[in-house]
Amino acid sequence: MQEAALKLLPVDLRDEGTQRCRLGPTMLSSLGARLGVPLRISVPGGRWLCAAWPREDRAEGLLQADTKCREGGDEEGGIGVVAGTRLQLLRPHRLEKAAVRVVVKNAELKKSTPRAVLQETVKELLRNVYVSPCCVVSAAPNVENPVVYVEMLSAELLEGEAGLVTPQTSVKIKEVVTLEWYKRVWGNMKPSVAGLDDVRRRLKEMIDLPFRFPKAFKKLGLSVPNGVLLIGPPGVGKTLLVKTVVKEVGAYLVCISGPTLYGSRPGESEENLRKAFEKGREMSHEGPTVLFIDEIDSLCPKRGGSNNAPEDRVVAQLLTLLDGVNGEGKMVIIAATNRPDALDPALRRPGRFDREVVIGTPTLTQRRSILQLLTSSMPISTDVDLVKLAEMTTGYVGADLTALCREAAMQAMFHSSLDSSEMMISMADFQEAFIKIQPSSYRSAIGLTECKPVPWEQIGGLEDVKFKLKQSIEWPMKFPQAFARMGLSHPKGILLYGPSGCAKTTLVKAVVTSCHCSFISVSGADLFSPYVGDSEKLLSQVFRQARANTPAIIFLDEIDSILGSRSHSRTGHGVSERVLSVLLNELDGIGLKVTERRGSKLQLEGQCQEQTDEERKLEFQETLNKDVMVVAATNRPDMLDDALLRPGRLDKMIYIPPPDLKGRLSILKICTEKIPLDIGVSLEDVAALTDLFSGADIENLCKEAALLALQENGLEATAVKHEHFVKSLRTVKPSLNIEDLEFYEKFYNRELAS
Repeated sequence: MQEAALKLLPVDLRDEGTQRCRLGPTMLSSLGARLGVPLRISVPGGRWLCAAWPREDRAEGLLQADTKCREGGDEEGGIGVVAGTRLQLLRPHRLEKAAVRVVVKNAELKKSTPRAVLQETVKELLRNVYVSPCCVVSAAPNVENPVVYVEMLSAELLEGEAGLVTPQTSVKIKEVVTLEWYKRVWGNMKPSVAGLDDVRRRLKEMIDLPFRFPKAFKKLGLSVPNGVLLIGPPGVGKTLLVKTVVKEVGAYLVCISGPTLYGSRPGESEENLRKAFEKGREMSHEGPTVLFIDEIDSLCPKRGGSNNAPEDRVVAQLLTLLDGVNGEGKMVIIAATNRPDALDPALRRPGRFDREVVIGTPTLTQRRSILQLLTSSMPISTDVDLVKLAEMTTGYVGADLTALCREAAMQAMFHSSLDSSEMMISMADFQEAFIKIQPSSYRSAIGLTECKPVPWEQIGGLEDVKFKLKQSIEWPMKFPQAFARMGLSHPKGILLYGPSGCAKTTLVKAVVTSCHCSFISVSGADLFSPYVGDSEKLLSQVFRQARANTPAIIFLDEIDSILGSRSHSRTGHGVSERVLSVLLNELDGIGLKVTERRGSKLQLEGQCQEQTDEERKLEFQETLNKDVMVVAATNRPDMLDDALLRPGRLDKMIYIPPPDLKGRLSILKICTEKIPLDIGVSLEDVAALTDLFSGADIENLCKEAALLALQENGLEATAVKHEHFVKSLRTVKPSLNIEDLEFYEKFYNRELAS
């Protein structure tokens, strides 16, 4: 093989259809090519099989090739200077027999042209032509010639050989297809999909086995599945999966979408639906056909409403067409939806959509596979950790991960010159993209709050509380093997109680920042509604969203305002009591809906042997973190119902005390990091003067001291002095008092005693 920079010119008119490749004598001699020997030409635009031929003008650096026999790439090739042109000399070999697929212009010619005529036409087209397995030979455009392409299916050749079709070669026509079929099935590039291997395997078996072995199905008395319903959240890859499987099977794809079917006049929608099914039946006579109905819930909603008579007629028409699909196994109907409950129940019975395949939100392992596929063609630097990115992208579907990689590439472009050939995408670019790209499932989520990342170091004091939170939440998520080894599981719920302003909410944000899990914050305003039953429904929806994006934390801030205690209620039938009942049921655990499933089922033990240690570790981590954790915060723990505080629900209670002297000093250091302090400022003295101050009070004190410095010294002030803190202490009073602290201490001691 030889690589050279050659200028590609359009083929000479005299060489069209001759398979000749015109090269200069120097290039031919360097290749050692004799006149008419087979030559493989590879350029970035395609690859062809030609016969070596000298140029009449003996010019060097030029290439003119007839692309009659194409092995891959564009049919026309390219024109211009191509630096990566590769020329490979092949050994000629006379073929004794070959099997081909013939592509004709249309279905009418396929029916009307006799087999003997096709046989003679193909033999004439292939006479004295060099071929290779899977190559495509193009016929000259001719009105009388029905053949467009001839594809080689099998030829007995060794590596580095090219087969010469002679008059003595036995050419067998295996299959005759139309040009439309060929372009749709084999003409386009195969789409790539990752993270859905098990679902793709199941779907491929449902489609491919009846197509390949119809006699075996008939002998066993099995009926071919007429329809398959794909269920999954938006952006998870349902449409892409269908296109990939159809391409792998080698079937013809007919797509139907709701908006293209609906017409303005009565009966037009049903007519368009019948035409689509008729198109599928017509193509099924040539080979396997898949009829794909995308977003079927918009086309076939539940019947029975007073104002949806047109939709009812479409549903009835689709049911009739599904019942009329023949059982020959040549056409399969696949539908996709993200709202299975909105479908008419008559569609989901056996005989219509026989199988239902659920595609859940990608798991940790699946997200890593998707990221590997997306970044395979991207120039990423060595510091990019795909496993860490997969852990950070909890709740992201395939479309979200695609947007994340695209945004990371845009960030890399902004940070470097556009003309740079050494542009690399770093982990910092992905971190910035992660801030901008949120999961699509969160865009309509209840209680979604975009919280700023809070590191543990930003919270002063409370070292014991931090350790308890890490032990209860962070350790089970990050080190599940240790917990499983000791037979432990993370708590269902945690209650943080203590006086106001002592960083309960900030501690939860720090936990979420450290764990990279889904975070949904719910307040009373998010839940309460004037309609009966609406509040309970909203809380159930919050848990559904969290279960679909595990690992997840649901944060119930000021839980005493959301839930009441049944012992303090007079009637027992208020909204708070009903919401409390829903929360208790959710904490006890109920079954998952099909749209809440995470990825696919775990592999069997025999299949797990094929996994690497890292894959088994990721899958193990995903399995143990499949539950939702509830974190609640309150400053009135006595107002909560006793049933909520029993083990198995909010089974771990953590007291958040006011900061002591050491904690107040730590908070002062954090709050004054960006404030220019005078040399005479003693934070130890200020901490000693701030007894009964909460963390929020200390932050307010620092702000007041900075404002006093501006008031006294004007806008040119450069530092805050100690006297400014002393003056601020006269106006900023502590929000805590002895009575409240005694109440919390009594409650804490009572919990310890119990």
